[in-house]
Formats: sequence, structure tokens, C-alpha cells
Amino acid sequence: MTGVSEGSAFLAVDSGGSGLRAVVGTTERGPVARRESAEPVRTGDRGIDPGHFMAHLMPLVRALTAEAGPVRLTAVAVGAAGLASLGDALRAELPGALARELGVRRIALAADAVTAYVGALGSRPGAVIAGGTGLIAIGTDLTGWRRADGWGHLLGDCGGGAWIGRAGLEAALRAHDGREGGSARLLTSAEEVFGPIAGLPGRLYPRPDRPAVLASFAPHVAACADKDPVAADILRGAARHMADSAAAVCPSAGEPRVAVTGGLFKLGDPLLGPVDEELAKRLPHARRVRAEGDPLHGSVRLATELSTGPLTLPGHEAMLSVTTHSGE
Repeated sequence: MTGVSEGSAFLAVDSGGSGLRAVVGTTERGPVARRESAEPVRTGDRGIDPGHFMAHLMPLVRALTAEAGPVRLTAVAVGAAGLASLGDALRAELPGALARELGVRRIALAADAVTAYVGALGSRPGAVIAGGTGLIAIGTDLTGWRRADGWGHLLGDCGGGAWIGRAGLEAALRAHDGREGGSARLLTSAEEVFGPIAGLPGRLYPRPDRPAVLASFAPHVAACADKDPVAADILRGAARHMADSAAAVCPSAGEPRVAVTGGLFKLGDPLLGPVDEELAKRLPHARRVRAEGDPLHGSVRLATELSTGPLTLPGHEAMLSVTTHSGE
């Protein structure tokens, strides 16, 4: 990316479990500089920590503006994982902190599901399934937002990476016990990854990163699916859950677009094939399209639009809000 001449610019940020990613750009040229930090923003008793967020963001901003050249930031869009449920402190404090530190006037805070949607579909009506370790579906008819699932691996995230991995390990344990519904192929794969299956509970349950550990087995389920009916049925079940969630949020009128986004779909055809089939059954009026970009791309789109006027997408107290500060 190359620098820009002096003038107004935007800052777009994506904050997730893998850290911070940030872009500086202009409405004329789009993104011109990008930086990232591998350390995620801390959460605590108050939810997402605004001070920790700023402490990690500002070094990135300084590096970005040094690369981009003399620019005046006029708009910031932040997409943050956990904003809807853990974002009260961030919503209360981050806009003021950004205004003080950067002199920026217009600030949009969005849940990562919203930036995933905007990155995938832009400002069009439809639904997006965002899948990684967890899973959430989000949709809009451009008058309001609807979400389904995203409740975490204990209460939901049905069809997500942790769900698929857990189902695969359950099938391995069934085979170990001699119960119906087991898979000898998944048992072999599980022991190659985790060691003797009888010791799995003791290795898994104490770990604080259990969802990620469960999700790490999802690619092994997909790898077995072409030769193992149990693994194939697990992926088919995941696809049904995804289609259920998409159907719950997708507009019923017109020809809305439906897309999938997120690392889970790198599992490829063993998952994408069933997903396409289930979406066709549940949402025959919708048009299945390829996601245009990722959540950072969604933040860039929001920041670009915010630089020139009001957002066309509807606001939402927990998922998408805009703050305007007087002065430059």
C-alpha cells in the first residue's frame, strides 16, 4: 500500500479473538495502509476493556499515519467481537477516547457480526452466516437487524466449529465404547490428534480454551466425510443448524442475498455442499452469493460511508451505533 497526500481519511478497525487489525484509507483511494496486533483486547468485569483497547490501537494508528503520510482522520469504524453482550463500557468510553486522541468527529461501533455482514453483502438486504469456532446468523431488511444463535458453545453456536468438533469426538467415544452411532475412522483420527481417547476428558475439561480445542477437530471430521457416513451426517447436521439460523433472520420479501463467511468454511466442499443444499430448501426465495469480503472489509465499508454522510444501514443499540463529536 502506498501513502496518500494530505487530506481527510478514515480509520477502520476489526477487533477479535486473534487481535486487532486496522486500516487507514480515503474515500477516493480506499485502504492505503494496514497494521495488526496479535494480542486480543482484554475483557473483565466491565466487559471489553476500553483502556486496553486504546493502548493496543494507538501504536497501530501511529504506524498507519506515518505510512499513509499527512492525513486528517474524520471518521472511525470499529467492529468488535463481543460488542453486543460485553460492550457497555466500550460504547460508553471508546468514542470519547477516540475523539480526544485522534480529533475524529464521527465514530461507528459495530458488533463483529455486523461487520461480517457488511463485508459480505454491503448495504443490501439479506442474511449472513458467520462461522468460526462459534456460529451466528445476522440479517437485515434495511429497517432493522435480526440475529440468531451466537450463544456460545455451551448453549448454542449450533453448527459452528466447536459444535462439529464435539460431535466428531462424541462419535469417536461411541466407537470406543461400542455404542451405536460411533465411528471407527473418527476414533482413529481423534487418537492421532489427542492421544488415547480414554484420557480425553481429563485433557479437555480443565482447559480454558475448550471451544478452540473442540473446533480444532472440525477439519478432521471434514477430512473423514467422503468415506465415513457418521462424519458426513455430522456436517449435514451442522448445515441444517446454519440454515435454521439463516431462515430465522433472512427477510421474507423480495430476493434477499445469503452468504457465508468465516474460517469455518475453509473446510470446503464437505461442508459447503450440504450448506448450499439446506439453504436452498429453507430459503428458496433467497439468492446465494459469495461473500465479497471479511469483517475488516466491512469496517472499511462502514468507515468509508461514514466519511461522506450517514450510514444507510439501520442503527441498533447493541450492534451498530454512531457517535458524532463537535469540532475537528
